[in-house]
Amino acid sequence: MAVTTEIRAPRLGVTVKQIRIVEWLVSDGATVTRGDQILVFATDKVQHELPAAATGTIRLLAEVDDECPVGAVIAEIT
Repeated sequence: MAVTTEIRAPRLGVTVKQIRIVEWLVSDGATVTRGDQILVFATDKVQHELPAAATGTIRLLAEVDDECPVGAVIAEIT
């Protein structure tokens, strides 16, 4: 059975409650390698990139411009 790694909306500080998906740098179903930049996201103050936490096939669960609460699952890698 394949192991699934959940990619969650990151917490950048105690006051950040949600992020906005700016751009996915990979396509749904793409193969990613741990450390690859997969996402550009923004808070109300800054914009960041997020690296893949595992190697495998990514399934995107959030779309560009989605507002996601910190901790929400936004993608999965299997």
